[in-house]
Amino acid sequence: MKLLVTGGAGFIGSAVVRQAVAAGHEVVNLDALTYAACLDNVASVAGSPGYRFEQADIRDRAALDRIFATHAPDAVMHLAAESHVDRSIDGPSDFVETNITGTFNLLEAARAYWVRQGRPGGFRFHHISTDEVFGTLGPTGQFTEETPYAPNSPYSASKAASDHLVRAWHETYGLPVVMTNCSNNYGPFHFPEKLIPVVILNALAGRPIPVYGAGLNVRDWLYVEDHADALLTVLARGANGRSYNIGGENEATNIDLVRKICALLDALRPDGAPHDRLITHVTDRPGHDARYAIDPTRIRTELGWRPSVTLDQGLRRTVEWFLANEAWWRPLQARKGVGTRMGVAG
Repeated sequence: MKLLVTGGAGFIGSAVVRQAVAAGHEVVNLDALTYAACLDNVASVAGSPGYRFEQADIRDRAALDRIFATHAPDAVMHLAAESHVDRSIDGPSDFVETNITGTFNLLEAARAYWVRQGRPGGFRFHHISTDEVFGTLGPTGQFTEETPYAPNSPYSASKAASDHLVRAWHETYGLPVVMTNCSNNYGPFHFPEKLIPVVILNALAGRPIPVYGAGLNVRDWLYVEDHADALLTVLARGANGRSYNIGGENEATNIDLVRKICALLDALRPDGAPHDRLITHVTDRPGHDARYAIDPTRIRTELGWRPSVTLDQGLRRTVEWFLANEAWWRPLQARKGVGTRMGVAG
């Protein structure tokens, strides 16, 4: 297939690009190259004859129309988004403009292209979203595809809106779509402002490791390469108009996660051990969801997919990758806002 991947220079998008090229697909990587994007993420496939890069913003409808006309994709995998909750608290307008207006523009450009092509049944618009649209869970229960939406941050609200747009374009216009909502991702090429890279890099530098509140918030951790595999599986075999929740089946509290990373660093980089002495509890962010957990029954029973990497395996791979790739993460630490506490406005 020829895939148009939006946000393909970002963390999850680049994993999709790398796996899709390795699987023999042609890939057009559309990315605006905002602060969290990095073309080094796809350097391993940039020389492939099946890879093309287009620098464009999904808010630019004319650019989208040109790209569809030029490349004639068989499917769209839409990952381009503003995604950092703390940044959304401080500056929600970027999230509304990119995640909502950008998704609208992409849907309209895809629909126009699909109509011009004669409405081929094999075309797919795959919208990639987050479990955060469902809000927060108590100590028990899991999110299913039927869980009502109840977003609690500007980020999750903007993603919920984009999910609703995709569903409406399928119901109203017949656009062939599949949708996925994933749990927290981690792994190689994870942008340095997110929790796991912050823990690793602060520990290496001997700086305080910030833990929000008591650190008892629970997340279901999904290794990014497992996620990319799931996304390509849904694209190929998911039912038209259907949504699929993708989880890692690896729940952990933030404080336990941080301690696991510190223990790995103690073993792999013993200078500065014990690293957990750097753990520092800081003021929690407003609206911090208590717990996320995915019920993966649908994707497992309908498509036969389940994660292959446990949390302990994935954390070791991730820590080892960051230790071996300082040349990748060091320049990113100088980007605007990285290393600065955000999301304290209430």
